[in-house]
Amino acid sequence: MYPIHLTEYLDDLTIRAPSRTVLIDANATMTVVELRKRCLTTAVAIARRPVNATSIIAVYLPKSIDTVVADIGIIYSCNAYMNLDIRQPAQRTRNILALTRPALLLTTRALAGAVAELPECPPLLFLEDIPASHSLTREKEDELLTARANAIDADIMCIINTSGSTGTPKAVALTHRNFIDFTENSRAAGIWQGGEIVGSLSPQIFDIWSFELCMLMAGGSTLVLLPENAASFPARLLQNMATQHVSFIFWVPTIMVNIANMDLLSSIPLPDLRTVWFAGEVFPTAKCNYWRAKLPQATFVNMYGPIEITLDCCYHVLRRDFDDDEPIPIGKPFRNTSVLVLNDQGMPVRNGEEGELCIRGASLAQGYYNDPEKTAAAFTSSPLHTNYPERIYHTGDIVAANTDGELVFRGRKDTLIKHHGYRIELAEIEHVCIAQGHVKNCCAAYDKARQRIVLFYEADGTVEEADVRRSLRDILPRWMLPSDYRRLNFLPLNSNGKIDRCALKASLEERHNA
Repeated sequence: MYPIHLTEYLDDLTIRAPSRTVLIDANATMTVVELRKRCLTTAVAIARRPVNATSIIAVYLPKSIDTVVADIGIIYSCNAYMNLDIRQPAQRTRNILALTRPALLLTTRALAGAVAELPECPPLLFLEDIPASHSLTREKEDELLTARANAIDADIMCIINTSGSTGTPKAVALTHRNFIDFTENSRAAGIWQGGEIVGSLSPQIFDIWSFELCMLMAGGSTLVLLPENAASFPARLLQNMATQHVSFIFWVPTIMVNIANMDLLSSIPLPDLRTVWFAGEVFPTAKCNYWRAKLPQATFVNMYGPIEITLDCCYHVLRRDFDDDEPIPIGKPFRNTSVLVLNDQGMPVRNGEEGELCIRGASLAQGYYNDPEKTAAAFTSSPLHTNYPERIYHTGDIVAANTDGELVFRGRKDTLIKHHGYRIELAEIEHVCIAQGHVKNCCAAYDKARQRIVLFYEADGTVEEADVRRSLRDILPRWMLPSDYRRLNFLPLNSNGKIDRCALKASLEERHNA
């Protein structure tokens, strides 16, 4: 029987494997029993504060073992954690705190100065004031577990902030049920087993981090906490992974593209790496083929899904060869998840036709915290059931089924443009460009004011703009060709490691207004 509360997994793991090392960072390691004691001690410290159950507790810490302890400790206290990015601008932090109004903020005295003066800052709990784990009494532990007995799986486990069009992030509310559903059904799919050594690269504000905590608690997987700046030093990153015998990664493709461009897997082999998940953006097939060629022992899985469906709703295990210009399918939905492909009239498309992907299932988020309007717009009632309300989530992604019945991502509704009367998906331009081999990475944008398609790209010094233009001219019709090419040393990345398309689009607007 599945648990109701995520921490039940950790309780069970403490009985089965108390001495297993489950956390490794640059400065320390931690076993299961040590982790649980520290988490419970943190939960007791929270319980001493005037905090009601199911409150939001913000965490303002760098990615570290302390962050793991804080997050799981908050869960043990029957509250929900919300990790903040200590590197983000103060105004963004203010916006998040104003929207979510957390009951408490857990940080250190050294970091407190950056948030303590913000008008929206809640009361502070300092790590330094939490007693050592050996002070935990059996009586206090029993009190916590008794309180947990009143919890239900629909209680919020965490808040994850994602970008919002108004400048204030959308706070996605995710429950214990959401994560238990994804954890159990992804394991049932056979794409992870437990006991993995995870190369944890994602920031603690990202949804992948929260799933890695589930892998630790539910599967006894060991998290190797890779430094926050590791992606900027890919050779050092791979060497660290080789030293720690990392067997599993779940990454955003951009860093994997950079590693392929530098051919680092030829000089730094990773013989222990057995499972590679990637998600969050399209992985150019040519770069994925490089990884598969260098790691023949590994299973590669393309994961697809927005945070609103708790990480991912579809997956595709790469079992055959793909041509460099062939898109990798997003595959099929997990068990207990159903997908609908709807046309502009909100009705199911015929097989092979394009439509917007909508999702229903137990891992569907509760909605956006303290934002009923955005919640109502994105989470609607299914058009297939008029006799009772059934919530579905509109992803804004355009997909179609291929001849094998696998879903293939065609692009975002917001990257579909009308140019000279033609309907163009900017992602297709990017895919074709990378497949030709001249550029390392690229991003296509639309300059609406000038009605021009702009291609931002990275390339070696020997590659001329004319080479890029010529390669596209040989493949794309004239009306799809970019008219403006901008070479960059590096494409800007957002905090989640994806190409920052908003920043590139803003640069077009700035140029227009100059």
